[in-house]
Amino acid sequence: AIDIVESGGGSVEAGGSLNLSCTVSGFLYDTYCMGWFRQAPGKALIGVARIDSDGEIGYGDRVKGRFTISKDSAKNILYLQMNNLKAEDTAKYSCAATAVRCQHRAVQFDSGRGFGYWGQGTQVTVSS
Repeated sequence: AIDIVESGGGSVEAGGSLNLSCTVSGFLYDTYCMGWFRQAPGKALIGVARIDSDGEIGYGDRVKGRFTISKDSAKNILYLQMNNLKAEDTAKYSCAATAVRCQHRAVQFDSGRGFGYWGQGTQVTVSS
């Protein structure tokens, strides 16, 4: 069975940093498109960062220059390093995977459409 578990969330002050982890099992995640998404209360799910099976990386406009996605293939862990956090970054962050390439027509990173495997999420709260 495919299992995705996020960790590393918490509460920080604006300007602070957090490093989220996403531990995956049950599939060869190096062959999947992996992504981080977030959803604030009352708002739509949006794409934060993605990394394709070939290592190609993309970011949502609101986090470019502040967040960094990476993966440790030996440990099957996906990371999201978040620096210079802002109050607007407060949300539940989820890790997701899809068995096709990130650029596949069935995948829409901005909304999370096409990502079939999801973790339960981890809460990030940034106080101003």
